[in-house]
Amino acid sequence: MIKRIFYPIIILTLLIFGCQKSSNLSVHKANNSLTVSHAVNKGGDNAYDFSLQSVSGKTVKLTDYKGKVVILDFWATWCGPCRRGIPDLIDIQKKYKNKVAVLGISLDQDNTKADLVPFIKNIGINYPVLYANMDVVMNYGNIQAIPTTFIIDQSGKIVYKNIGLTSKSVFIETIDNLLKKS
Repeated sequence: MIKRIFYPIIILTLLIFGCQKSSNLSVHKANNSLTVSHAVNKGGDNAYDFSLQSVSGKTVKLTDYKGKVVILDFWATWCGPCRRGIPDLIDIQKKYKNKVAVLGISLDQDNTKADLVPFIKNIGINYPVLYANMDVVMNYGNIQAIPTTFIIDQSGKIVYKNIGLTSKSVFIETIDNLLKKS
């Protein structure tokens, strides 16, 4: 009984204090999953413009998607919560295909990189998956936990960041609000 109460408290404490980089971090429970959200300044910070190689060998730049809402999803094949969130991202890419670009940024390392392409094909990922580099990881706040997801508005400003699994309804609400403004 004590273990059932004690361990979740320890994990919650580590999430709150271990990941906290600023005072605008909040923790909430949605759909039976813990989400740690980092509210971004009202005006938003400019998103770091990267140039990364996709799994298909194409070079992809963030500026290629200017004028669209962009979802950046930092993930890896071995991450359970990342895997649970991918079907939602696939659905969002289908629903908003001309107005939203989902970009998966893989943090798979040498020991799991070989799993990446078969995983993409097996699950049916319909958006570009890019290989991360340390420059991108550092310029997006030194990604320390995955999934970490950013939503970038049509002008290239970060309007949302979430550490943990993001619910589909949060994505849709944020996207719809951004599309109404344009």
